Amino acid sequence: MERPSQAMDDEARWDTARRLLHDDTLKSEDRLAGLLLLLYAQWPAAISRLTVDHIEETDGAVRIRLGAVPVELPAPVAELALHQVAIRRSHAVLGRTESPWLFPGGQPGRPISAWAMGERLRKLGIRLAEARSTALFQLATELPAAVLARTLGIDITVAVKWQRAATGDWGTYAADVSRRLSRQN
Repeated sequence: MERPSQAMDDEARWDTARRLLHDDTLKSEDRLAGLLLLLYAQWPAAISRLTVDHIEETDGAVRIRLGAVPVELPAPVAELALHQVAIRRSHAVLGRTESPWLFPGGQPGRPISAWAMGERLRKLGIRLAEARSTALFQLATELPAAVLARTLGIDITVAVKWQRAATGDWGTYAADVSRRLSRQN
């Protein structure tokens, strides 16, 4: 199980999230991608594979399907998601495409690569592993492992490990680290 080598400061995480919510000088697609990492612990690879079909708008609520169960997005994030669905453009010279990808890439019909998505997020000052680990840790303190797995699209065993770590089961974590280190030697 990955753990942050240095946890992202909670205040810094929320400051970054607020900046992404309100800074109109940043590209809306970068703002949305950053928020999906900071708030919903999504890796750039998972974000890059999202399609417009992952965004649902029903009865005035906007939901995103990251796992089996859609998550309702708060209003400012929902607005960014709907805006991205409406304006998504390929980075190719050809401009607007009917791409199914929420974050189209430079090649028509293909999503942005996980590497390119990660680079865009790093340019926003987001440390990917720290931000994701911090978000997962916080979510694991608030949600049962089964809900965490179904809503974020992570394996249940990973969700259980995060919940154990979040509730202070450090003995299990230490044993896992010890086993990994033994295998490496």
